[in-house]
Amino acid sequence: MMRIGNAPCSWGVLEFGLEGETADYRRVLDEMQETGYEGTELGDWGFLPTEPHRLRQELWARGLSLLGAFVPVALKDPQAHAAGQEAAVRTARLLADVQAELGSIPAELGSIPNGAPCIVLADDNGKDPVRAQNAGHIRPEHGLSAAEWQTFAVGAQRIAQAVRQATGLRTVFHHHCGGYVETPAEVDRLMGLTDPLLLGLCFDTGHYSYAGGDALAGLRQHASRIWHVHFKDYDPAVGARAAAEGWGYLDAVRQGVFCPLGQGAVDWAGVVAELRAMRYEGWIVVEQDVLPGQGEPKDSARRNRAFLAELGL
Repeated sequence: MMRIGNAPCSWGVLEFGLEGETADYRRVLDEMQETGYEGTELGDWGFLPTEPHRLRQELWARGLSLLGAFVPVALKDPQAHAAGQEAAVRTARLLADVQAELGSIPAELGSIPNGAPCIVLADDNGKDPVRAQNAGHIRPEHGLSAAEWQTFAVGAQRIAQAVRQATGLRTVFHHHCGGYVETPAEVDRLMGLTDPLLLGLCFDTGHYSYAGGDALAGLRQHASRIWHVHFKDYDPAVGARAAAEGWGYLDAVRQGVFCPLGQGAVDWAGVVAELRAMRYEGWIVVEQDVLPGQGEPKDSARRNRAFLAELGL
């Protein structure tokens, strides 16, 4: 059974620290529940309460599960690994404490037990100006060197291992436009450099599409590594305009490169069918980046949930 969650980024709460007012966490959680979602990711550290008992009460009062947490780390830089590990373990302990009934490490790491949260590890996206400026049309010369790939992979595995040892939780890597693992080739490279029993993949349909990939093909290729899924749609007309006019990543997001579900290029019927064929049993997290001042997040959340209901989810 696939369960549908959402994330604070759909209410404009993003790791990029953009200007503008966003809703407080109580409103975000209320509106998630009211629009039909079953769980939430943590969002930026400190947006939701970080005291386990209080956070558990806030979630359970609304019938929501805590399903994961995004942790950005500048993995290219070996000096960032220790601090990244500390942040990931701190976050994982909060997830595990909130999900008090979670058992030990699953015997079979290839499938996510229903309800088990995970650390969603990512690059420190958007911080490298070349990668941010060329998001959606990355060329080989924008990528990591062989030595940097090794550093990146070692850091990701170190963090995943520390999270597992400290809490029993698993870690998935989130490929992301504006970071060093964006294109299908870069996703392949990281998966090839890391232990398939230790580090899974958070497959994001919108980011994979904006990076030049086919979401359905990516799901099929990486099926055994996919332990967490983000649902985003991609508008190729906006992507083409971003490349032609030289927009950076955040400019493209502001212009709607990640459009409402069903209004872009992602083959949603095919994606859902493929997930069912994979017998995927983890969370599906809707992410509709409604930036501050861009509209009413609750309306977007309701529309996206209704679209998924039409697909039988």
